[in-house]
Amino acid sequence: MDEPDRAARRVSVIVPCRNERRYIQAFCAGVLRQALPPGWSLQLVIADGDSDDGTRETLERIAAADPRVRWIGNPRRIVSCGLNAALALADGEVIVRMDVHTEYADDYVAQCIAALAESGADNAGGPWRAQAERGAGPVQRAVAAAFQSRWVAGGAASRRLDHDGWVDTVYLGSWPRATFERFGGFDESLVRNQDDEHNLRIVKGGGRVWQSSRIRSVYRPRARLAQVFRQYLQYGYWKPFVMRKHGQPAAARHLLPGAFVAAVLAAALLALLGGPAAPVLALGLAYGLAVAAMTAAAARQGALDAAAALRVPAVIAAYHVAYGIGSLWGWWDVLRHGRGRERFASLTR
Repeated sequence: MDEPDRAARRVSVIVPCRNERRYIQAFCAGVLRQALPPGWSLQLVIADGDSDDGTRETLERIAAADPRVRWIGNPRRIVSCGLNAALALADGEVIVRMDVHTEYADDYVAQCIAALAESGADNAGGPWRAQAERGAGPVQRAVAAAFQSRWVAGGAASRRLDHDGWVDTVYLGSWPRATFERFGGFDESLVRNQDDEHNLRIVKGGGRVWQSSRIRSVYRPRARLAQVFRQYLQYGYWKPFVMRKHGQPAAARHLLPGAFVAAVLAAALLALLGGPAAPVLALGLAYGLAVAAMTAAAARQGALDAAAALRVPAVIAAYHVAYGIGSLWGWWDVLRHGRGRERFASLTR
């Protein structure tokens, strides 16, 4: 294959990965098929987190066959470290982040470039659309429906597929290189929430984040309830570290799950010590009614069949309770010694 035109403007796609042998070849082929605007060339840089399933060998073969592809090791196996390692090798004037478990429209990169140029934003991205795989079981379909519901997500603009405008965060993202020169790279002390922290740093520093509905992708969510619980336990755990760093939450919705779990625990402890049981019963009833309403909305919006709809309440509870427990655990560690626990440092899928 011929070397890419060095006179062309360059966009670099950066990707962290680990143990993705089943998906990495198709992912790379999809990225390299992206339809770019005239005068642009593409570079793909993948940071591999010490894969031991054959992913690295596959990357070596792909990179040897196509000069547009480069890879680098990420021995710490943390997403933020991988992003920074890939960023150090990227030479594009525009940086686009991608994830192996997301599928992208053919013009995804082109729309990122267009959104940055049109908005003048420091970061531009699309909405976060979750969709179950073809032939998926009822749990993954329920997870996707709950994920997409604005009520379950606390009104997050990133879940609104038709939203165009300024936001506090976007899914994945794309940046002019100048953004990293001005605001720095990703915080390597964070296993999760490095995207939210970077966007918060941009906004607090006077920058802006833009969401474009034309930047289209599909995220494949977890297929088992235990996976969802572990995922949101980690999200909740690392959020207090972001709040401590900046002295504020990215949004009020991030505080609610922890406050709810704390209230339930306090009410339950009071009842166990001989106090009235009414507070814990009232909280349980109120949350049960809220989950029922959210379930009805998510099932209707996602056009779910009965098997998937019956699993939505458990998915919603896993989202909220896991995030709340993780938040309280994170605050305990932030206030006690300010360091994250090893058990929350391994990524889950």
